Amino acid sequence: MHPMRRAVVLVVTVALVLAFPGPAAGETTRTTDNPWLDARVLNMAHAGGENEAPANTLYAFKRAVKLGANMLELDVQSTKDDQLVVIHNATVDQTTDGTGKVRDLTFEQVHELDAAYNFIPGRHAVPGEPPESYPLRGVRTGEKKPPPGYQPSDFAIPKLADVLEAFPRTPINIEIKGTSDADIPSFLHNAKLLARLLKKTGRTDFIVTSFNDLAVAKFHLLAPDIPIAPGMAGLAAYFLLGVKPMHGTVALQIPVRYQGLEIATPEFIRRAHADGYAVHVWFSGTAPDDEATYNRIIDSCADGLMPAYPALLERILDERGIERPGRPGVDPCG
Repeated sequence: MHPMRRAVVLVVTVALVLAFPGPAAGETTRTTDNPWLDARVLNMAHAGGENEAPANTLYAFKRAVKLGANMLELDVQSTKDDQLVVIHNATVDQTTDGTGKVRDLTFEQVHELDAAYNFIPGRHAVPGEPPESYPLRGVRTGEKKPPPGYQPSDFAIPKLADVLEAFPRTPINIEIKGTSDADIPSFLHNAKLLARLLKKTGRTDFIVTSFNDLAVAKFHLLAPDIPIAPGMAGLAAYFLLGVKPMHGTVALQIPVRYQGLEIATPEFIRRAHADGYAVHVWFSGTAPDDEATYNRIIDSCADGLMPAYPALLERILDERGIERPGRPGVDPCG
């Protein structure tokens, strides 16, 4: 990293740490009896498994749970009428047959779109390829029949409330998104909507996170009983400076590598465990989503993996007889 860029990162990190400090020296943290340390090894289907099914759709989530995923990972944005919907990008352009910012559309407009329109198996959402490349295009609109056991609405952009209703006993990792990295108010707005919704459920089997630490802090202020994971500034402060993240943190959710630096190492994971935090690893371009990488992260003692190929990870875990929540097996770090 360029020295000037490193300096900017450190300044921002320290500012956020001072604004939202972790525990004082000698203070007991809430991670002392952290149940997420016992919830391993998790197959946390990333967006439902975006390389195997259309990302962030009920079809992807239902499929992932059926094949054995222990936890779902998803992203939320808000619509013009303040409905939280499950989609990664701030616009609908990449994944659907529509165009425009989610924030400028009503839920009804967003929900009508075909969220499988640009899905290519093994490649996620890739616009502009020949029509035959998209096997699920048109299921949402009735032009094609859905796979057995599914319905056209499973291929829409869903409301978060509907996902929660569909999976009342499946833990869910929720990432707060915004309209852009610079639009801090949009992150805070979505954090407020999310806190209001999750508190109504009475559930605590969620982990809420965001790349934006201010959004995590806002959410935690409004819903202090729901577990959280820090954003990038909080992770940087912990990784580089040893500063523990804010109260309520149960997990550190880390990339395999960042800016050429290896993050998901056995040494880092041992340190996190010693401090009382579970470690969940995401890939998303930071390392290949393949068998070798999945095995390496399992052997590094991570508590959960967020795969784009949940069926592949499930096969690996089964073949190796790895322990799972509610299923005894081999502890890869025993």
